[in-house]
Amino acid sequence: MSTHSGQDDAYDHDDADDHDALRDLVAAAAFDAVTPAERESMARHLGDCAECAAEADRLRETVRLLDVPPGDGTGTGAGTVADDVVAGLFHGRRRPGRTSRPPATPVAEHAAAYAGAVAALTALLPEVDGTGGPGRWKVPVVHDWNVQATLAHLLAADEQLAVRLGVEPRVPPSPFVDGEHWETYWNRRTADTVRHELRYPPEHTSAAWQAQAAALLAAPEAHDPERAARPVELMGMRLPVAEHFAVRAFETWIHTDDIGRALGLHVPPPPAPQLAWLVGLAVGALGQILGPAAPPVRLTVTGIGEWTLGGADAGTGQVRAELALEPVEFCFLAGGRRAPATAVHTATGDAAAVRNVLERTASLAWL
Repeated sequence: MSTHSGQDDAYDHDDADDHDALRDLVAAAAFDAVTPAERESMARHLGDCAECAAEADRLRETVRLLDVPPGDGTGTGAGTVADDVVAGLFHGRRRPGRTSRPPATPVAEHAAAYAGAVAALTALLPEVDGTGGPGRWKVPVVHDWNVQATLAHLLAADEQLAVRLGVEPRVPPSPFVDGEHWETYWNRRTADTVRHELRYPPEHTSAAWQAQAAALLAAPEAHDPERAARPVELMGMRLPVAEHFAVRAFETWIHTDDIGRALGLHVPPPPAPQLAWLVGLAVGALGQILGPAAPPVRLTVTGIGEWTLGGADAGTGQVRAELALEPVEFCFLAGGRRAPATAVHTATGDAAAVRNVLERTASLAWL
């Protein structure tokens, strides 16, 4: 991603056909953070380019969604305007006196990413009823789900942890069959929940999901690290409750992004501390899946960390290959939103070992 420098010559109109480079400038313009020369160059291009004009409209929608003035995020001020967008969305930031969006619920560190993801989706939902009216709830999102069905899926997914923490389910139970594999039950529970919720107005589903999420964040395990260290098995994964909160955060963010894309709204990634938590979760799962039989590969997730994954040679520091991805790209690969062949990465060494890590990362996806 390019960085907005604030200099008059930071954007050259000769490069106006580079839509990716224009994106940050348009975001800066939406916050009135460009110089007159930059704004003039951008306006000339937008007048001739329908694709970039549409992107500008989407980013203006994002600013309206976030309702965050420049500098109102949680960063140090050294980053780009987009950094404030990220912090504003995932921390529930709003201008003084505005009450349309609740702040993220204060919780312990292990539940902060889920609280931020809930705040982000809560902020996005009013936009579904924005321009275009309530029909936008019927917009296709992912798999065979529209917006309401995607939210119903999250209601079912969060329910697994919520019930374990003593929260009453909001949808009639699905009968459990003795000896049934967890994945079979989970698919049936999802289908039952979606079918149940589609009988009601979208506002019913929105209220049910938000109430359940609030109850999860009010549970003692969201505030007490010792209680959150207790391992439980959910959807085939035996993890500490703390890590199940991270799983819920990961899925909530991915589906928030799905909904945003379907509606033409840009959803930024979580801020760095929360993103690091989610990357760590995925890398831990990846290490278990690769196991000792895999050729050792050094994985770098830029700005987050470095891990040596794979076989016996890993302990000696000898690796077959080195692989690096940006954190959002890595998460989208692990979340099923990138294919191994198209995920943007850099690599050296054994190409087969690299391909194995990329494919195993993609196999983590259950979303």
